[in-house]
Amino acid sequence: MKFLFDMLPVILFFGIYKYGESNQDWAHGLVTDYLGFLISGGAVPASQSPILLATFVTILATVLQIVYLLARRRKVDGMLWLSLGVVVIAGGATIYFHDDTFIKWKPTILYWAFGAALMFAHLVYRKNLMRSALGGAMNLPEAVWNRVLYAWVAFFTVLGLLNLLMAFVVFQGDTGAWVSFKLFGITGILFAFIVIQSLMLSKHIQEDA
Repeated sequence: MKFLFDMLPVILFFGIYKYGESNQDWAHGLVTDYLGFLISGGAVPASQSPILLATFVTILATVLQIVYLLARRRKVDGMLWLSLGVVVIAGGATIYFHDDTFIKWKPTILYWAFGAALMFAHLVYRKNLMRSALGGAMNLPEAVWNRVLYAWVAFFTVLGLLNLLMAFVVFQGDTGAWVSFKLFGITGILFAFIVIQSLMLSKHIQEDA
């Protein structure tokens, strides 16, 4: 359930964009009627409406996630606050300038920020955030925890570069293909990385048991 909760903005972004792409008049009507005051010039072509509408829904969904957690008196993860800041800035720029370049940079900025936060905490505060997150589930030697941390930093760095490659080279001019990659491609890569890392760590877990 937590995974679906965390993925909700990404899933909504994909769903709204794809529906809007197939129903541009519907998307254009919503954008014109309800988002016109947020857009430079006040109006956009129908072809730009799906990405603007999907971006707005993503911002709204992220805000509602935090409101929900606060209302339930639950802790709001620092990464969710970071995600909100990035999506508001990048998404807001996409809507105002009606330019999808900004929202395409959003995943990369977020991944690199995650990697930078891991390294900053490790180097400045001598705190391994991966151990803080996973230490309750497994007991690993200090050297192994450091390798886990470095692996995630490298992963986030590469994932950010991969997003840029797909957004501006492989799928240049095809926003719909990038939207699909953002949900299915990146999610698949993330799962594969987690599985591979789990298999590599299983030896240490078994030894500890």
